[in-house]
Amino acid sequence: MSVPVRFVLLAASSLAAGGMMCGKAYAEDPEVRALRGELAAMRREVAQMRQEMLAQKHERHHATRVSARGANATRPAHDTESAAHGVRIADAGPEVTPVFSEVTPRRPPGPRRASEGRLSPTDLPAESWAAFRAATNENEEVQIGGIRVGFPNWRPTISSSDSVYAFSAGILAQLDFGGFLGAGPRAGEGKGKFPSFAQNARRIRPNFTWRYRNWVLTVTPEFGSSTTDGSVGLFEASLNYTRLRNTVLTVGYFQPRMEEESAERSGAFEFLERPAIVDIVRNIASGAGRFSIGGEHHEKRWLANFYFTGQKFGDRNKDSTITDTQTGAVTRIAGRPYASRDIDVHVGAGATAAFKVSQNTNGRQYTLTNNTEIPLGETNLLTSGVLSNVAQIWAAGPQLAVRWKKLLVKGEYYHIGVLRGRQDGGGRLPSLGFDGWYVAANYTLLGHGRGYNSQIAAFTTPGVEYDFDPVHNHWGALEVSGRWSVADMSDLADQGGKGVNGNQQTSWQAGFNWYPNRHIKFMLDYERYIVSRSKGVSGGVNLFGRNGNVIVGRVQTSF
Repeated sequence: MSVPVRFVLLAASSLAAGGMMCGKAYAEDPEVRALRGELAAMRREVAQMRQEMLAQKHERHHATRVSARGANATRPAHDTESAAHGVRIADAGPEVTPVFSEVTPRRPPGPRRASEGRLSPTDLPAESWAAFRAATNENEEVQIGGIRVGFPNWRPTISSSDSVYAFSAGILAQLDFGGFLGAGPRAGEGKGKFPSFAQNARRIRPNFTWRYRNWVLTVTPEFGSSTTDGSVGLFEASLNYTRLRNTVLTVGYFQPRMEEESAERSGAFEFLERPAIVDIVRNIASGAGRFSIGGEHHEKRWLANFYFTGQKFGDRNKDSTITDTQTGAVTRIAGRPYASRDIDVHVGAGATAAFKVSQNTNGRQYTLTNNTEIPLGETNLLTSGVLSNVAQIWAAGPQLAVRWKKLLVKGEYYHIGVLRGRQDGGGRLPSLGFDGWYVAANYTLLGHGRGYNSQIAAFTTPGVEYDFDPVHNHWGALEVSGRWSVADMSDLADQGGKGVNGNQQTSWQAGFNWYPNRHIKFMLDYERYIVSRSKGVSGGVNLFGRNGNVIVGRVQTSF
């Protein structure tokens, strides 16, 4: 029997055996095992025959070329001269394809669409069971018995074959390093903490998610710190219900979001941290690890949420004298009135209120304070002073953002109101009002520009079209940003007690962010800060006002 005929018959046999196997899928009786072994043996024989056929073809082509070279050697001289004068001589034979060839470096996959190349987030709202099943079905996975192992939405996930039960894990890790320049005190001031070089594990958040259908439990410990690392806390521990369309209902320790900047998620920030006014406002009744009960609903063009909130995780452990804990609320409504391929317009408003603040041995006190927007363990220079007899605190304001192609411009403004009760044996203390805002611009130099995520009603990271690969001239994504922010915590004289006034902080920042792929991010920020004086800063650190510079880099990973 000739080699080609044997090859056809064996291939037909393989197909027939495969059909028999499909007819008895997953059967484990001895007959099936025997057929599987026979099929594997036939496959090996077919592969060996193919190699032999290619080798024979190579030998025939080699013999043809040798014969042609011999004919050329005995060709008459006038034939050679004809070739020299442009007359085509017959080809010596077909080009030989070697059996074994040099391996060509594989080009990276791509180009990716913008949505496929964006940063891998770890703390987006819990997705519905239907969305989870769809992502699991599209994912490359391995099945082991009744267990499916894969990476839906880029997260390692173990689930049952019907996706009813699932466990996922992820992590966000950020390491900051840098220092302050020209932050020395004036004569008569305290030095304060302004390190010339320091490091801080800003966020280290392993994220664990357990699912039963539309019930999702999320637990995220926190091993980083907003100031100096070394402490362990909790970012989130919440139970979520996702059966209602585009709606997530949540109870537990959670971070409700009322600002566009916070809604972006910390792994997608344009700068290392939020503007000072955003941090001050969000900590009134939300912030990380805040007890919350409420929900969020989104459509393609709008989002609305509302949460009733309580104390933060660990508050009573930090202050054992607390006798009455805080209660409050957070709400946000945002829309996308115009959207096209090149343009996105975002408008919204957020509001928050602490109906009552915590009470301890000093009464109901509250201090509005923040760092220089780049936390490296420095002394907080911005403060309202310690406000006493606080009855309620509220804040509200608008948010606006416009994207045109790869350029994004956005800003937010918030007003804070403080209502105070009566002094002991005296009249009611005056109410206070504070303001703050920021304006930021961002441009994507390499990669897809920042995009709008309707699920969170906020913008997210640039998209990496190709992973970093200098061999093929691929450099990931690169963006440049600038921001001006102001937070004014001054209103009345002696608002923080006799001789203690609030102050104002102005910050100018510039930064570069590089994304070699959708899991890694490198950041470099420069800031110039200008803070007016206030005796409300402990240790006499800001008696005459402080100006300075800071340069900080960050390495971030998220899976």
